[in-house]
Amino acid sequence: MSTSLPRAHELGLIGCHVCGLVCRDTNIEHAACPRCGGALHRRKPNSCARTWALLIAAFILYIPANVLPIMRTVSLGDVDDNTILSGVVELWVKGSPDLAVIVFTASIVVPMMKFLVLGTLLMSVHRGTNWARTQRAKLYRLVEFIGYWSMLDVFVVSLLTALVQFGFFSAVEPLPGVVYFGLTVVLTMLASMSFDPRLIWDCKDEDD
Repeated sequence: MSTSLPRAHELGLIGCHVCGLVCRDTNIEHAACPRCGGALHRRKPNSCARTWALLIAAFILYIPANVLPIMRTVSLGDVDDNTILSGVVELWVKGSPDLAVIVFTASIVVPMMKFLVLGTLLMSVHRGTNWARTQRAKLYRLVEFIGYWSMLDVFVVSLLTALVQFGFFSAVEPLPGVVYFGLTVVLTMLASMSFDPRLIWDCKDEDD
């Protein structure tokens, strides 16, 4: 027999996407939250389609973000244009391994993990599987938590300017790769915001 707990629609309830207020579902089209006035929806409209579109666009922009140079460093008359990976190596060689680890994590690990997790969540929702729903919900919360930290790389040039005072570099300036990476970060953040995690629980429960 089914062991699932009752759903909100079975109890005649609906949650506001803006303020989180749980309201009585009146089944009125274009209903508004009595507290904040936000539109009430059982699920975010076109959640999967919008998330797919934003995620694919972010992945496309992530390619030039890694191929094009993101910063130019000048040290003892030596001018280097660095991509993300070569910039990590440059930081490590110049004696700043802690900053190199931060840039690598924010620029490579975090974006790739967001692509993988959001893609997995979207595929599982399309298939309607109830596989590891609790774990998938936790993964989504993890993506939301770490998403904002990936913006660190957009400000890496500002961080690098501080190194000038300590003699690591004589000059640092941003290059076009930073723009593409910034757009990638923004689009992945919007993708995670567009995804409705409640879709994870919409599949049918298996009977014991």
